[in-house]
Amino acid sequence: KGVQRAWMDPSVKPCEDFFQFANGTWLKTSSIPDDRSLWGAPLELEARNQQILKAILEEASSRRDWPKGSLQQKVGDFFASGMDASGEGLKPLASRFARIKALASVKELPSVLASLHREGSAPGFGFGVDVDDKQSTRYLPLLVQAGLSLRDRDGYLREDERSKALRSRFEAHVARMFLLQGDSEAQAKTHAMTVLAMETRLAKASMNALELRDPNAVYHLKTRAQLAQEAPGFAWETYFKAMGLSSRQGTLLVRQPAFIKEFAAMATTLPVASWRPYLRWHLLQANASVVDGAFGDESFTFRGAFLQGMKQQRPRWKRVADTTEQVLGDAVGQLFVAKAFSPEAKRKALALVENLRETLKEQIQGKDWMSATTKAKALEKLAAMRFKIGYPERWGDLSKLEISRQPFVLNMLAAARFQHQFAMERLDQPVDRQEWGVPPSGMMAHYSPQLNEICFPAGILQPPVFDPAGDDAINYGAIGMIIGHELTHGFDDQGRKFDKEGNLKDWWTPEDVSTFEARTRPLVAQYASYRPLPDVAINGELTLGENISDLGGLKLAFEAFKKTLRGKPHTPGVDGFTPEQRFFLAFAQGYMRRQLRPEYLRRLLKSGPHSPPQFRINGPLSNLPEFQEAFECEPGSPMVQPSERRCSIW
Repeated sequence: KGVQRAWMDPSVKPCEDFFQFANGTWLKTSSIPDDRSLWGAPLELEARNQQILKAILEEASSRRDWPKGSLQQKVGDFFASGMDASGEGLKPLASRFARIKALASVKELPSVLASLHREGSAPGFGFGVDVDDKQSTRYLPLLVQAGLSLRDRDGYLREDERSKALRSRFEAHVARMFLLQGDSEAQAKTHAMTVLAMETRLAKASMNALELRDPNAVYHLKTRAQLAQEAPGFAWETYFKAMGLSSRQGTLLVRQPAFIKEFAAMATTLPVASWRPYLRWHLLQANASVVDGAFGDESFTFRGAFLQGMKQQRPRWKRVADTTEQVLGDAVGQLFVAKAFSPEAKRKALALVENLRETLKEQIQGKDWMSATTKAKALEKLAAMRFKIGYPERWGDLSKLEISRQPFVLNMLAAARFQHQFAMERLDQPVDRQEWGVPPSGMMAHYSPQLNEICFPAGILQPPVFDPAGDDAINYGAIGMIIGHELTHGFDDQGRKFDKEGNLKDWWTPEDVSTFEARTRPLVAQYASYRPLPDVAINGELTLGENISDLGGLKLAFEAFKKTLRGKPHTPGVDGFTPEQRFFLAFAQGYMRRQLRPEYLRRLLKSGPHSPPQFRINGPLSNLPEFQEAFECEPGSPMVQPSERRCSIW
């Protein structure tokens, strides 16, 4: 659509605050919908996509004569069951709750936990299957810290007034959920106290968000015998058998050994009377949000209203559409792509990506701070990087997933069991590098260090973020920067630790590591100086990877865009701006344009890896001489980092 002048605030100079210059009027005149915790470009795009999904889902669910096992039957029946207002709420889970209530001894805990884990709940710890970080040709079963209801682990431990209030509200929420299930008021309060105490103990043993960023710190191979010896008190073999883990799988990846050891100690020392409410709570909260009525309302009151500042719950159809997309990703994706993403759009997106890769190659070749040895391996990694654009070359097989117009929670459990079984079957197979793992209709663009690949589903490659018929300044500024961001993740402070095959391995010279880390320090300091809330600053260490990729991706996209100008006359531009200015405005008005509720912003600052929108725009721009030249910013302007503090990596 080009530059949106109506969104801009001409009273703000671009060299003073570019976020406000580009979006100031939009910020003043737009509002966050009552059912959202944030609003902006990605949510606008999601809303557009949801209208396409709505038509697909309603068409599929309106008929009952689709061939059994067809995409339309699965998608239609799943959506219809979710939209059934006469559903029985959590009643279909009665047998699961009865099993927890009948738990007579902690010796039964492994089998009960396994039954919950197979169906999507994660009390105690998490179990999964993933690519081996150091041997990327194989899958490994893994154990990971989990079992916490609050996203922020430190929220259980901090002693400031806000954290105390958070814990108090959480405890009251748990008690209300138990009341709704039939507990007396005294029982509900006692059980809620037990849940909070157990989760606090697990939180104390958990790694914090910053510690989790170190891939070496979360890589610990253990044999099953070693696990039993180092984390005694829990019958691991009973659990593994119940999970369907073959005896051939003798090695596991334990992400947080100290946490797993503490969990095992709790399994030994805590009475079964403590485990019953804790397990019941996790089954409750895992399923409450998918049902209407009192349980769903109470879940929203705490998670949506209190934690994120939402004013009302999203309409049922939107929530069910989201769930359908997540659970039946490839089925929904095939129907979505047929309507909303042409082969021509895929070709144009791939061409843009290849231009960005070639530009990054040139940038790496030109780095005088990197040795020839490390540079050669960096170029090998870039050349080996795979691109997954739009939709898979091979769609996933959902033939073994049985979906019917049964109560919605039972379809959810069936899907969880299917996913678990699929994961277990992968353990005997080589790593499938064609598998996507995200819905093609969704917006979860990402870089995978273990697979050395970037993935951009069709859902994000839509107007206005990407327009196959649009001009280069807008496309490179909007989606080009996001693609460059993901490419740069392969060489940020985490991604750089994985080689071209996706193995966690030292491939840099020690001198280059030291130089790289020195070059990131100004970025840490720059973002730590930003204070989005009066009492909370950005954590420059926690957000470092994303900030590196924002800066690198923006520079990369701009250099790639300049190539498109070669051989063309340098005109005054369109919309009253030069091509270079339009690129930067497209960036600021594109995917990063958003506003956040204070509650959501506070949670983001505590534990999120991304900086808030204003700083994701102004922060990298202030380090780019190209931006300063485009808008004729004088040294000393707020949007110009002093040369001695300017960050330049890629």
